Amino acid sequence: MADAEITDILIAGGGPVGIMLALALRGSGASTLQVQVDPTMQGERPIALSYGSRLLLEGVGAWPESPPTAICEIHVSQQGGFGRTLIRAADCELPALGYVAPYSAIHAWLSAADAVRRGLDGKVIGWKPAADHIEVRIGLSAGGEARRRARMLVLADGGHAGLEASGRDYGQHAVVADVRTEQAHHNIAWERFTSDGPIALLPYEDRHALVWSIDAGAVRGLLEMPQTEFLHRLGAAFGSRLGAFLGAGPRAAFPLALRRRSADPSSRTVLVGNAAQTLHPVAGQGLNLGLRDAAELARLVGCTPNAELGSIAFLTRYSLQRKLDRAAGIHFTDVLVRLFSNSSATLGLARGAALALLDVLPPARKFLARRMIFGARGLP
Repeated sequence: MADAEITDILIAGGGPVGIMLALALRGSGASTLQVQVDPTMQGERPIALSYGSRLLLEGVGAWPESPPTAICEIHVSQQGGFGRTLIRAADCELPALGYVAPYSAIHAWLSAADAVRRGLDGKVIGWKPAADHIEVRIGLSAGGEARRRARMLVLADGGHAGLEASGRDYGQHAVVADVRTEQAHHNIAWERFTSDGPIALLPYEDRHALVWSIDAGAVRGLLEMPQTEFLHRLGAAFGSRLGAFLGAGPRAAFPLALRRRSADPSSRTVLVGNAAQTLHPVAGQGLNLGLRDAAELARLVGCTPNAELGSIAFLTRYSLQRKLDRAAGIHFTDVLVRLFSNSSATLGLARGAALALLDVLPPARKFLARRMIFGARGLP
């Protein structure tokens, strides 16, 4: 029976991280089965891909011939206080620090490169580890249920029941929209910290992609207010460096929280991407961290006998390999939000001094930039 066959790796999730993993596993010698739901169910939002993620996507043939809008410089400042830092691609000897594209475009690049049979249309709803495999229950989108056996189950997106998570609720929502400004973006990304939360303006085609973190109690008002009032509020919060805000596209919002999850090494289950960590969008680390999860897992699979996949030794090795990068990404974004999203005068002075000091120390700026681009090891 087909259900009695054992697949080496069952991937639960058809988002960018799940597809990235499936592509990276090609040629590994491991058999794979991907379980996914309709990607149109995902919310649309702008994504900042690091230059390191570009290299990973190029490595699996999923980088487009016409690259998305490049980020060549990042301007970091705080509202109502001194100090600012400029991080430039040229200082890192790179053509770009990163790129901005909508989630749907990134998914489309990966899907176009995915020549692997996509597997089952549905969602993993349960699993039970055994001695040499894991039994996986799948709720099919067309109705009914299927069961499959695998040596290892990879959860590559969020929303799986039964996963315990730790972290914090930031009490914020991110309001996203395309906005037009009086001045062109010149491939500069702006990260502006306010007492309510960070405002990111990312260069996106001929306009900016806005990610405005705001108190949860104020988000409904921002979504429903007339466009003229919305643009006025945005201008007051961001400042006048880009001139007047001239227009905005449809607005949407999603809640912001830090969630960390891990799996017992004896469970034959490994978590990557949003299943492993959900981060605040400040500094744009979330998807980039998930793509590195997938790349590292595929690398380990490629140098491991298939019979050992999902074993305690294999999962422990993967966890140790990802520990530093994962902890650094989580800690970095969490500290930024907690230290910069407040109105403390004392912290304001400390923040300003830190930004000013970073701006006059090129080696420190380059070190920080490479960590953001390539992960905690700071290497391509």
